[in-house]
Amino acid sequence: MFGSGLWQLFGIVDLAMAIRLTIVDDHLSFREDLRRMLAGEPDLELVGEASDAARGHEQARELKPDVVLMDINTPGMSSLEAAQLIARDTPDTRLVLLTSGEDEGYLLECLEAGAAGYLPKNSPAARLLAAVREVYHGRKYVSPQVLGKLIEDFRARGRGRRGLGRGSTLTPREREVVKMIAEGQSVKQIAAQLGRSVKTIEAHKFNLMRKLDIHSKADLIAYAIENKIANMKVGA
Repeated sequence: MFGSGLWQLFGIVDLAMAIRLTIVDDHLSFREDLRRMLAGEPDLELVGEASDAARGHEQARELKPDVVLMDINTPGMSSLEAAQLIARDTPDTRLVLLTSGEDEGYLLECLEAGAAGYLPKNSPAARLLAAVREVYHGRKYVSPQVLGKLIEDFRARGRGRRGLGRGSTLTPREREVVKMIAEGQSVKQIAAQLGRSVKTIEAHKFNLMRKLDIHSKADLIAYAIENKIANMKVGA
């Protein structure tokens, strides 16, 4: 057996420490492309594949991977439903949802369903790999195209400049609530994590949105990103 120092010396990665992944996509060619891409990454280990969301959920329960890469448009069970089930049944598994386009409209639904990453399927390999590693380490990862469109729409509605100047009016607790909402947590989850009632968190949410003159969750996310409140990695 090699000692840990020799593993490092020879550049060998202990597979027990590798990030374990499953892929869920109904296109065999895409799964094959991902398989080849992952084969060249010593810190990543592919442990399962599925062609639909229902089987992806089953594999998550059986294999308990660190990360699931899932197409948002798989046949049968909705990928968003599968995301919610994975978040419920294997809470330590991080989910990256892959889209066919750059529609920021799905971003809110994906975050609320429990996804930690959101990016187009045609993203460069380096970006897909970065997403896997970022979400594994507990961060959110969203493609720059999607976040760029979200922030552009925010500014176009006349909220960006006004909201940006009002960040200092938020209390520390309100900033904490903004961060958690922007990162996809529900009011109920926030209440449980902060040890407060749902009613109290709803009040915080109402007050902070009134202060910022923000009227939608999409704008709240854009505000949090612009003001570096949310812990969300933007792809390079």
